[in-house]
Order: sequence, then C-alpha cells, then structure tokens
Amino acid sequence: MEADWIFHSGRVFDGKRLHPTATAVAVRGNRVLAVGTDSEVRQAVSRTAEAVNLDGRLLSPGFTDAHVHAVMAGVERLGCDLSHVEGAEAAVARVAEYAAGTGKEWIIGGGWGMSDYPGGTPTKDLLDAAVPDRPVYLLNRDHHGAWVNSKALQLAGITADTPDPADGRLERDAAGNPTGTLHEGAMNLVNRLIPRATDDELTQGLLEAQRYLHANGVTGWQEAILGDYAGYPDVSGIYRTLLDNGWLTGRATGALWVPWSTTAGSVGELVADFQERRGINAMAGFPTTNAKIMVDGVAENQTAAMLEPYLRPCDCGSGGQGLTYLPQDVLTDVSAALDAAGFDLHMHVIGDRAVRNGLDAVEHARRVNGPGSGRHHMAHIQIIHPDDIPRFASLNVAANAQALWACNEEQMTELTVPFIGAERASWQYPFHALVAAGAHLAMGSDWPVSTPDPWQAIHVAVNRHSPDLPDAAPLIPEQALGLQAALGAYTSGSAWLNRQDEAGRIAPGALADVAIFNRNPFDIDSAELHTVATDMTLVDGRAVFSNDHQGAPA
Repeated sequence: MEADWIFHSGRVFDGKRLHPTATAVAVRGNRVLAVGTDSEVRQAVSRTAEAVNLDGRLLSPGFTDAHVHAVMAGVERLGCDLSHVEGAEAAVARVAEYAAGTGKEWIIGGGWGMSDYPGGTPTKDLLDAAVPDRPVYLLNRDHHGAWVNSKALQLAGITADTPDPADGRLERDAAGNPTGTLHEGAMNLVNRLIPRATDDELTQGLLEAQRYLHANGVTGWQEAILGDYAGYPDVSGIYRTLLDNGWLTGRATGALWVPWSTTAGSVGELVADFQERRGINAMAGFPTTNAKIMVDGVAENQTAAMLEPYLRPCDCGSGGQGLTYLPQDVLTDVSAALDAAGFDLHMHVIGDRAVRNGLDAVEHARRVNGPGSGRHHMAHIQIIHPDDIPRFASLNVAANAQALWACNEEQMTELTVPFIGAERASWQYPFHALVAAGAHLAMGSDWPVSTPDPWQAIHVAVNRHSPDLPDAAPLIPEQALGLQAALGAYTSGSAWLNRQDEAGRIAPGALADVAIFNRNPFDIDSAELHTVATDMTLVDGRAVFSNDHQGAPA
C-alpha cells in the first residue's frame, strides 16, 4: 500500500494512552493507514511520498478545543488587543498607541485583566487620559465585563440616574456615579451603539484565529456562542463563507446561543428557529448541534450563582447569591425542548447553584424525553458542591474543563477566595473527583478569555499551578490529573463532545488530524509541560501548520 506520509522514530499517543510499542504512523489521504513500530509500518507501506523523522518527539491526535470564541478572538487579535499586556499603565499606553494609529470612530478591543485594577474594576478616567475625544469600549478577558470611557457613557446616556439592568450592573462611586466598568448585561447599554464589525472584518478575524489555533496543534473546535452577544452577531454565515471558498481548514462546530430574554412562552419559537438554522448550517458543512445556555456569570464580580451568599455580598440586587440569567422553570423547559429536538446542551456554569440548576434541568430532560443520545456538557465547572459530583456520570453530563484557571493567581486569591470562603474554595475545579466518579472529561480554552495553547492548560491540570507562578501553592493538588488523562481530555475527549467520532485518535481508519510536538512530554518533568510546543499540524492528512526543521514540508 502507498502512503502520503510516514512519521517514524518517535512515540505515539493514541488519544487515550501513550501507545506501549508504537513509534511510527502512516497516513494515506485523509486517514491513518497504519500504526506500529518503525519496521511494522514500513512493512505495511510499499512506498511513501513524505517521511518525517520524529527523532523521539511525540505524535498525537490534534487537539479539539471544546469551548472557544474563535471569531471574537481573531477580531481582537487584529484590533486593540490587551491580552498580552500586564498592568494598568501598560494597558492604557497600548490603548493610546492603538488610538493614535487609527481613525476609527470607536476604539474597540479587549483582553484586560481584572487583577490589574483595585477590586477588578478599572475606571473611566484612565481611558479619558488616553482617548478623550472618542468612545472606548474594551471587554475584559472573561468577556463578562467591559471598561469604557466618559465619552462612551455620555453617548449611551448613562448617568447616576440610570438603573442597573436586571441581568447586570454598573460599577458606581459613593455618590452613585458610573465609574467606567459595566458588568454582564450592563455592557449592552453601550455595545448597542458600537458599529458592528463588517463581514470582511469577521472573516479576517476567523482566518487569523484559525491560523493561530493550528499553530498550537488545534485541529478542531466548537464556536461557543452563535448569536447576538457582546456586540457580535451570529457568525454562522462567516463559517459558511469560509466553507464555500475552501478556506476553513479546521474541523469546526458551533453552539447556537439561547438569549437571556427567553421566556416560557417563547421556547417553542426558539427551538423552531434553532432547527432551521441548524439545517442551513448543516447544508454548508458546518455542524451546529449544540445549544449554548449561560446559566450564571463569574465569581470575580459576584455574578456566579451560589447556593449560599457570598461572604462580602455586593449591593446588586441578587440577594448576595449571584445571578441566574434564566428563571429555573425556563431553564428546565428550554433544556427539555432542545434535548427533544436533538440538540446537545452546552451550559456555562461557574457557581455551585448554577451547576445544581443545570443538572436539575438535564435530569428533567432525561426523565421526560428518555435517556436519549444528547452529549450534554457543562463548561467551566468552577465550584461544584460535593453532592453533585456523582450526578455528572449518572446523568451522562460531560465536564468541559478550562483547566488553565485551576490555579492560585491574583484573580483567584484577591477576587474569588475572599468572597466565597475556605470551604467553597476547596470545591473548585474538581477534575480528579469527576473522572474518578465516571464523568466524561473534555477540555477547551475559552479563548480569548485565556490562551488557546493547550499545553498551558495541561500544565495546570497536572500541576495545579500556573507556569507563570511556579512558586505559588498548588490549588487543591489532590484534584490534579495525570498527563495521560489531561491529554486524552483535550484530544479524544473533546472530539467526542463535538461528535467528531472519527477524529481524536490515532488508529487505522481514523481521520488524519495529527499534531507533532517539539518533544515527548512523557519524558520530561511535569514542571516543564508548558514548554511543549507544536512543530506540525495536519487536518485531513494535509499540513496546515509546520515549524518542523526535520524534513516536513511547510
């Protein structure tokens, strides 16, 4: 048999385990042809077009990012990108530099970190000094808040008399004046005025995101919000455009957004709309079988939904227990209706009350519809009450982990733990407990909230501390994962979640979505996992990224 590629003299992770004997893989067309020792694979292949010496490096299935905002991330990378800027002074300097270089009516971007500002809430005066004459709107890294200047507040008509919306709040000074930070639904008071990105800007953003994902070994992903959110439209049409032009090289899927305005009376209309959009996207080759439900907010601004009140509750009308964006009866009804219509539920849950409410909704759906085949999952899963951990397996709800966050850093130590207390802090990111209880584990980045480099997240999953803070105490070290489990979650685990059953594994007949790394991570100290990088990425047997100096074509 002829092969297009032979990769030899390395090690192979097959999606579940480090293969005990395999050192070589052959690929023909878009499929894995053979896996085995160098001699076994060479005996199975009569001729090959390209041979790549792995020289001890690891070959693995490509990563699948189970929760990413690719278009948003790409647009931000091409705009006023603060994601790699540390400190308030540097952020303001970057905004001023960007504004000086563009004549755009609005200065738009994102990526600032809450830990760089007292209380996690930057003020308008900092931006006023940098850009006094144009409105500025900057999303923070978790995209649950925005930082604006006085010009933006003025254009939106926001004053001390402006009431907080039901799904968010304005940060205010002692006199009630807005200070420049908008939490959750309060962002909409300003972003409704922002000129929408053009289709060309969105297309360029997705192409940039795809390029960067491939450079990090990512071969597939799930676009986590397809709908009107944070100033962005439904970008399904952008994906269809790339598919029509042959530009989409990644194996992308998407999650249709369930708006916060959904009511019990509108559930039927929403499901019918989702079914129509799913059909249109499917005809173009873009699977959108997921439905995204944001159950709560985030712990740092006390909008994560908690079973018990925060220790220092904010005066924001939530009873001190955070926010839920849909009443429980609506969450239950829409979950059951979407499950019955064949959608996989993709729930954003941060607080322990959000987790419980989401599990209760899935339990109801399983009860009224039968066990079904829905691959329902919960993303983020920061704080889980111990009583709810076994329910993930019993209800067949997968855990979609953003493992990079499971560490002690400033946002955790200053803006989360003091407000939730020691007991609930010990319930955070219980990856090991979920796996031990039989839950299916997948992983994603939530980029642009955090880096899409899977090795940074795997490093934290295994070590429970940030590679940037090696001396920090590990966060609940008993919840660490082994390298094999973490790598499996980011490959076969996430591919399964995306219903890409022929991807995420290295075996004869599997899709040839492959990543080659610059070293074998199983041979190094776990403290060095963050240094692992991608040398080459293949999708469907075609090289979509190469930094390889050992024989592979660019």
